[in-house]
Amino acid sequence: MSDRGRRAKAYYDKWKWYERNSLPWNRLALMREFAKRECYARWPIEGNTLAALRDGRLTLGPDTHFERGVWISIKQGGRLRIGEGVAINMGVFISVFDLVEIGDHTGIGNGSFIADSMRGFTPPRPFMRQPMWSKGPVRIGSNVWVGVNCTITGGVTIGDWSIIGANSVVTSDIPSGTVAAGAPARVVRELDFDPAGSEAPVGD
Repeated sequence: MSDRGRRAKAYYDKWKWYERNSLPWNRLALMREFAKRECYARWPIEGNTLAALRDGRLTLGPDTHFERGVWISIKQGGRLRIGEGVAINMGVFISVFDLVEIGDHTGIGNGSFIADSMRGFTPPRPFMRQPMWSKGPVRIGSNVWVGVNCTITGGVTIGDWSIIGANSVVTSDIPSGTVAAGAPARVVRELDFDPAGSEAPVGD
């Protein structure tokens, strides 16, 4: 192959990876897959979302909504399970090596990053060619609010009815019914629950 041909192929391979969802037939197919699940997504959607929906790596509960610029990256063998009535807001990136779960009626704020894995760091192999590894699944409960620009790392469980403050970095488990914030995130207070028996927590 000539040098010119090699450069053209390298560019095409990158284009095919990053722009595949913009192809008209793939865009239409993505909308059909969301509609079949009673879900909705605003354009653009990035990553390997279509392939993951088709082969079952990505499951969506009804009434889930993706805002613009959501990026889903699921490795072969990984699973992303999203419950009913979930809101994934603008610019959220979810990277799955093994398992990420998001419970019903949870919201993920703009610009947040969720990943159950990271790359190795063993010189002299270039960093971007290091193998991925996981510290364990990420499990985000039901009725959770994750504020804008948060990072949630592998091996973390966030309990139901919890709030993660904006710009937090969650590196350890967060109990149900609490507010956590900071980098690393720590519980800053517990939520009061309605004494009349409602499942929802109430403010002060």
